[in-house]
Amino acid sequence: MAEYKLLLPSMGEGVMEATIITWLFNEGDNVKEDDSVVEIATDKVDSDVPTPVSGKIVKILKQKDEVAKVGEAIAILEIEGEGGNTVSEEVKTEAPASAPDTETLKTIEEPLKTAASSNVEFSGDLYLSPLVKSIAQQENISETELKSIKGSGLEGRITKEDILAYVASRGSQPVQQAAPVQATSTPQPAVSAPAATIPVSAGDEIIPMDRMRKIIAENMVKAKQIAPHVTSFIETDVTNVVKWRNKNKAVFEKREGEKLTFMPIFVKAVVKAIQDFPMINVSVNGDNIIKKKNINIGMATALPDGNLIVPVIKNADQLSLSGLAKAINDLAYRARNKKLRPEDTQGATYTISNVGSFGNLMGTPIIPQPQVAILAIGAIVKKPAVLETADGDVIAIRNLMFMSHSYDHRVVDGSLGGMMLKHVHDYLENWDLNTEI
Repeated sequence: MAEYKLLLPSMGEGVMEATIITWLFNEGDNVKEDDSVVEIATDKVDSDVPTPVSGKIVKILKQKDEVAKVGEAIAILEIEGEGGNTVSEEVKTEAPASAPDTETLKTIEEPLKTAASSNVEFSGDLYLSPLVKSIAQQENISETELKSIKGSGLEGRITKEDILAYVASRGSQPVQQAAPVQATSTPQPAVSAPAATIPVSAGDEIIPMDRMRKIIAENMVKAKQIAPHVTSFIETDVTNVVKWRNKNKAVFEKREGEKLTFMPIFVKAVVKAIQDFPMINVSVNGDNIIKKKNINIGMATALPDGNLIVPVIKNADQLSLSGLAKAINDLAYRARNKKLRPEDTQGATYTISNVGSFGNLMGTPIIPQPQVAILAIGAIVKKPAVLETADGDVIAIRNLMFMSHSYDHRVVDGSLGGMMLKHVHDYLENWDLNTEI
């Protein structure tokens, strides 16, 4: 028999660590190749880690709520055979097998760090996982308070559930003075409750934010603080788009087994407009503007639990309408069924938010960092509109839709943001009814 160390796999560019959510097997359990053995969470998405070999789990090295680095061993399996990926007893404290070099670490920006980063030290006799420590910092919980919490974890350790329950019950109690926080060279936006106690009335319900909601809150505050937002609006006649989809959706579904929504058409128009105005497809890094080579379109997707996630259509400019439809349907399905991989939510260079799917006419979405623009698409509504014809103006029933374009005024001026929006408008209004799918 031989020992095999199960490593935390690479999860895409910029993702250096993950938090253990729960183990799906216990020590002593037998697992088969490709079995999902543990659920993990990054700052982007939750996912499962499968085992590449069959064997018995003899040692779990990373417990629930603990953070593991990419390439670090999280469990030891006993497998058939000799040699191979063997480990010694010191594996628990060894450095990650694929730890990034110093130069790589220097290029990782602060926004890419997960909530497990810490800038407050607690005494050595108080063991806290990075996640619990982060919650304590965000909620301004002092060391004295932490020592009063009865932990339900191994050897009485405080778990995520313990500290969240404490936060919920603490809302109606006086808040103890927290220990002073050391200032850092890169201050992070605060998204936790104000220092003053929020009044809680009888019958009020206290609902602790889940992990994803906290991440969304942090990212939204950070995005608003970083980028000065400006928004332009336009109303677009999409009658040709509606007619074309009605003509092709049944044929496409019969041929491909896929639904044909409006989103592939919107993405196609956005890609063309980005090609016309490539300085929309940029990021800001200090005093430098990074012009992106690839066009990767983020697609804001509402989840059944009310949270939001943005899967990414990679190299959207290289996909046909049919390819876009399949990619969009696949990402939307996996997003709603919690089957996205971490890399599915990374690398977006421009984002589209379809607020019309909720019946909204328009919206002003927040620009996700480090992008510099986002397009919101409103509901398609039948309205009377004035048409210019050879015989003069006439009033006709048309399919109209509002679009709003929010952009980062540090690098996108009104002329660029407005012209880009107008080009999306023109591509949609002049949609060719003979376009092949």
